[in-house]
Amino acid sequence: MAKVIPVLIIFIITFAVFKRINIYKSFTAGVGEARDFILSLIPTLCAVFMMCELMESSGITAFLTKALSPTLSFLGIPKELARLILIKPFSGSGSLTFLTDIINTYGADHYISRCACVLYGSSETVFYISAVYFAKVKVKGIALPVIIVLFCFLLSAIIACMICKVL
Repeated sequence: MAKVIPVLIIFIITFAVFKRINIYKSFTAGVGEARDFILSLIPTLCAVFMMCELMESSGITAFLTKALSPTLSFLGIPKELARLILIKPFSGSGSLTFLTDIINTYGADHYISRCACVLYGSSETVFYISAVYFAKVKVKGIALPVIIVLFCFLLSAIIACMICKVL
């Protein structure tokens, strides 16, 4: 497996030589496009990060956690995971903090900790990834894809907790 990358690099260089492509010029052009893309992401990412901080500082996260706990319990998700479920779509590092707190509180082998770990590992930061992908393709109507992904995220949380209960 360790030989895949060097073989791939040799293949690309060989292909470029046969096609008479200036590798250095192509590389620098790609770096320039990447720089422009990264600069175009800054406002969107700042908005996502500020929204995360505002939700936590204003108490919205605590309110939503308390309000959603009964519904999550009904769906088979422990109420202790409500905060993790709310934060994970917005922030990977923030949700990692909650995951660490859950493991420290309940221990690594506890049902709630196992559910939290599976949930954390099997989900993605929906809003961050949406901001990155949709900023590149400049799509305007992102509400429906985000709603579908959030629904799938909730469904995966239910299934993860069901699997952890069986194991």
